[in-house]
Amino acid sequence: MRRYGPAVLLALVGAAILRVSLLSELYLRYVQAGLRPYLVVSGAALVLLAVAVAVVARGTAVPGADDGHGHSHGPAGPRVAWFLTLPALALLLFPPPALGSYSAEREAAQRAAQGVGTFPALPSGNPVDLALGEFGSRAVYDSGRSLKGRTVRLTGSVTRDGDGTWYVTRLLVSCCAADATTAKAEVRGAEAPPVDTWVTVTGTWHPEGEPGSAEAWPPVVDATSLRRVRQPDNPYEKR
Repeated sequence: MRRYGPAVLLALVGAAILRVSLLSELYLRYVQAGLRPYLVVSGAALVLLAVAVAVVARGTAVPGADDGHGHSHGPAGPRVAWFLTLPALALLLFPPPALGSYSAEREAAQRAAQGVGTFPALPSGNPVDLALGEFGSRAVYDSGRSLKGRTVRLTGSVTRDGDGTWYVTRLLVSCCAADATTAKAEVRGAEAPPVDTWVTVTGTWHPEGEPGSAEAWPPVVDATSLRRVRQPDNPYEKR
């Protein structure tokens, strides 16, 4: 069986990629939706390569020899290489969860000013659904104060500071989870649900500091209602 080790490893990795990209929406925990076709092609290619390697290995003898230390070597490599199948098998059976509160809290609470300016008018009607990234940008950098007097609805997961302050939080990604940054809004007027709970907060913007100042971050929302929701298939916002 040792000769089939590389084929098994390739098949497990390929199957894991196909599981999260072709057979489910789990790939959205790691990369943007536009990368799905590349994942599917990569997974399929790995499975086909595993089949080819297995066919070649079937007709090849494995002239291994024990080295006196319990490690038999040969073209297929040492037996310890079978341990490489364990992370691949774990990825297939237990895909890692999306990034959560720990990742969000690693980012410093203070940001350098990025320059202020006016933003396009918000859609008419209340409440208006906003991504947390857009809400934060308007709250911190909009000199026109387009959020003033508007009721907004924000969805994200719960994070909390040591002093009890809590936030509705979303991670922003450009390509994949590795480049994630944080968008969040401090919530006032509502009791904090458990950390990592997904919620939709409806309320009004509470201005803090001048546009572009350190005091303006993180933005604040005075909650008028709060409800728990399921984590969306895509837990991230596009940056």
